[in-house]
Amino acid sequence: MPLLQVRDVPEHLYRLLVRQAEEERRSIAHQAIAALANGLQAEADPKARRREALRKAATFNRKQGQRLTDPVKLIREDRDR
Repeated sequence: MPLLQVRDVPEHLYRLLVRQAEEERRSIAHQAIAALANGLQAEADPKARRREALRKAATFNRKQGQRLTDPVKLIREDRDR
């Protein structure tokens, strides 16, 4: 995983980051990644999109009374994109 080092962070931003990390029970590094992903409007967790797709598929199939699509097939299709 790439390394990012940020110097001369303004004190008020650092304190805010520390406070948010404590509230979310994350390390400062994990909170910084979450804040960066949020600011870039990107997903910090690469597997989140897959989990969401599987959750939606399961919900849809239960509502329709259909069998659940094989998760392995869904994951393979997602990887092949």
